[in-house]
Amino acid sequence: MAPENLTQVTEFIFMGVSDRPELQMPLFFVFLVIYGLTVVGNLGIIILTSVDSLLQTPMYFFLRHLAVINFGNSTVIAPKMLTNFLVKKKTTFYYECGTQMGGFLFFIVAEVFVLAVMAYDSYVAICNPLLYMVVVSPQICLLLVSTAYVYGFSTAIVVPSCVFSLSYCSSNVINHFYCDTVPLLALSCSDTYFPETVVFISAATNLLLSVIIVLVSYFNIILSILRIHSPEGRKKAFSTCASHMMAVTVFYGTLLFMYLQPKTDHSLDTDKMASVFYTLVIPMLNPMIYSLRNKDVITAFKKLLSNPCYSFKPM
Repeated sequence: MAPENLTQVTEFIFMGVSDRPELQMPLFFVFLVIYGLTVVGNLGIIILTSVDSLLQTPMYFFLRHLAVINFGNSTVIAPKMLTNFLVKKKTTFYYECGTQMGGFLFFIVAEVFVLAVMAYDSYVAICNPLLYMVVVSPQICLLLVSTAYVYGFSTAIVVPSCVFSLSYCSSNVINHFYCDTVPLLALSCSDTYFPETVVFISAATNLLLSVIIVLVSYFNIILSILRIHSPEGRKKAFSTCASHMMAVTVFYGTLLFMYLQPKTDHSLDTDKMASVFYTLVIPMLNPMIYSLRNKDVITAFKKLLSNPCYSFKPM
């Protein structure tokens, strides 16, 4: 293609979750309910872990930040997605697309590392309970969470900068419901080797490092639980980390499903379905996973309902 015939793309068009017109309204209501539950659940966790005196331990500090991340991640994606169900032309401006990609990467990378930090917290609580408040002090908690946010922010700057340094001059139709790296790179008319390498190294590093932390933590946790002779003690130790194990399994299972598929079976449609799960469904499920079987959270919720003024007393 001759340079004079190139027309720089100024906006992109999403194909969305489905391009079938008869499914747009049903899908709108399904995802509206999912997003509504996500907002209510995560804001509920944030409020309870902020105001209740029983929920001021490191575990609930990390849970509060996980809720902030889940709320932020779904809010970056869902409002635009819901709007697009109601319009014929699902457009997004060039810089709006870059902003959405940056927001998504910030929250998803932060979530990966906060989940790893929560696994480490469970490890210290079960394997070194006497040193718990020393090893996981308020200063250490703040440092660990701040590191996750700073690393998420750096990824949100570097990766979109590489992706949007390319020229987009042919098709502007993204086979997705938000601005993700892989479907966007597929549209470029430039050489994508360097940004693809950056995206791969970033994703592989984030996933591998966090998975190693989680696996090592839970390997030591399982060994410690097996050394406990009392059935009651084993049950108590397991209940401490059961919710987090479930959340980690669902989250990392979805990511590994995406990245470990054989290339012959891999498609953008498959990625799209997996993305629905970890951007919208998992943020909705996490508050349920961490609260439904958690006596402290249930007690705090009942206290807040029965006496809001008491619950909001300064601590």
